[in-house]
Amino acid sequence: MRTHSLVKKLVNDSRVPGALLLCCAAVSLVISNSAAGNAYISFWQQKTPIISHDFHLPGTVEHGINDLLMSVFFFAAGLEIKREMLSGHLSDFKGALMPFVSATGGMLLPAIIYIAVCPTVPDIAGWGIPMATDIAFSLGILSLLGGRVPQSLRIFITAIAIIDDIGGILAIALFYAGHLQWGYMLAAGAVALLLIVVKAYRKLPLWIYMSTGIVLWYLVYNSGIHATIAGVILAFIIPRAYIDRLVHGLATAVNFVILPLFALANTAIALPANIVAALNVPVFYGIVTGLMVGKPLGIVLFTWAAQRLKLAALPGDMSMKHVFGAGMVAGIGFTVSMFIATLAFTDIHMQQVAKLAVLIASVGSGVAGYLYLRYAVAAK
Repeated sequence: MRTHSLVKKLVNDSRVPGALLLCCAAVSLVISNSAAGNAYISFWQQKTPIISHDFHLPGTVEHGINDLLMSVFFFAAGLEIKREMLSGHLSDFKGALMPFVSATGGMLLPAIIYIAVCPTVPDIAGWGIPMATDIAFSLGILSLLGGRVPQSLRIFITAIAIIDDIGGILAIALFYAGHLQWGYMLAAGAVALLLIVVKAYRKLPLWIYMSTGIVLWYLVYNSGIHATIAGVILAFIIPRAYIDRLVHGLATAVNFVILPLFALANTAIALPANIVAALNVPVFYGIVTGLMVGKPLGIVLFTWAAQRLKLAALPGDMSMKHVFGAGMVAGIGFTVSMFIATLAFTDIHMQQVAKLAVLIASVGSGVAGYLYLRYAVAAK
């Protein structure tokens, strides 16, 4: 009975998922750079069964986690955003518009800063790297703060991270991807549109939405666009009546299975042998400055301007101090940033430099954001 009570307490503690996520990331990074590192990294990169090739499914364990399991995470996050837009902190137009405005600043300024630091070919190709925000690690940092920050801040960062990741995915599709599969894209659009039209005329059982969601995911995955966007699309199609049930039903699996696996797989990174040499190149400075300076500055400037012009509004329990903290946490680029790095540079050494820059900037942004929100904002 005591064990059951302890497990229940841990599951319900909002700080535990963040702590578990960060612990998994730290353990994975340590193992990756130990004597067992090669075998450990190879495990995540190993090919999945031949069925994945025959049916055009994710080809490695890591891709399976990032493309399939993280689509479930984005689905759950999208449901939370939709719930807030319907009856929460984002329910009025100006409140719902603010994360879009803030995220726009958080994408534009990092890219501009990167281009200013790395204006020459081939370095300039990495301009998209500091655009993205990693939603999993960002929310992991926030969860460590528990009730010390308002719930509206969590929703605000969730919305910014989703918009940033969609922006990063669009950048990949338009500027980095080799080619898009228009047949799959059109089919995915047709499936989503059909579901929306049918929903407008009759009530559908939940299993139809989920079954159609699997088809939608498959089509998006094979279209050349990152598959996680399918989770966001499905979340905004799901009727209001099913949202609470799904959010609560997915929470445990997302927090204690999907996110830990995500952290383990995506921090399986071997650091360069000569880290000092890797630091002394423009690409490193462009990425670190873009994420750690461009992100908070862009988010704060665009949010401030939107408020002054009365175009958008923050929730009543949020201030510009919270926005600055959100901007710092949004500097955690990680997965999408690292993915763009592999597409932006063909040189393996430059890919390593870029990934190291993303890792350092993400750790720095996460620590700085946590400390600022914990001691400079929450303490007051």
